[in-house]
Amino acid sequence: MLSDPVLTSRREDGRDIPLLVWRARRPLRAVSSAPLGGGIGVRRWVLNATVPMSYDREDPAAHLVDMARRLDLDGPGVGLLTGVDVGEMLTRTDTGVRVWATVGLGTPIPAAAPTAPAVAVQRVGTVNIVAWVPARLGDAALVNAVATATEAKAQAIADLGLPGTGTPTDAVTVLCPPTGPVSAYGGPRSDWGGPLARAVHAAVLAVGTGTVVPWSDRLRV
Repeated sequence: MLSDPVLTSRREDGRDIPLLVWRARRPLRAVSSAPLGGGIGVRRWVLNATVPMSYDREDPAAHLVDMARRLDLDGPGVGLLTGVDVGEMLTRTDTGVRVWATVGLGTPIPAAAPTAPAVAVQRVGTVNIVAWVPARLGDAALVNAVATATEAKAQAIADLGLPGTGTPTDAVTVLCPPTGPVSAYGGPRSDWGGPLARAVHAAVLAVGTGTVVPWSDRLRV
């Protein structure tokens, strides 16, 4: 099981900047499109860090490694960045699937839109989705789960009436147990893809409609 994250902060450029940390009790299988720890493999932790909207570092993975080192995070993990306050994270659960989302939709774009200068300048904003599925997913199912979460996010954005399918820097991370019977499918009509889609859709839609209880109202450490 992946427990709720801890909300903490780091000192950077003279400011206390929030970040969320998930520590797994045991190594988990994961798939991610994050700048640190992307791909498929075993991961021990997840980090979701707020950065300024002007963020333009060319070494985001190294930046995340430094954050992880300061937090004494050992072994391989996943590192995400976002321009929004991660204290405003929202979580949703459906049939054992758990989703945590930080949602910045200030600059939504259609995925197939031609690149425009205004889009190229916007480096962060970002919808970051972290999901826990309580069954071991095969490699293809993990990849399919990323697609399912992305489809659900795009559906929520459409339901909000926004002119886009996401932002240029969105990322998805899906984690599951490393042992047990293998589930071969992660699509939206599969046993685990269906709950994943509903939980992602509910989380993104709730943020967009303003029905969020900020995570920062909970215990800070």
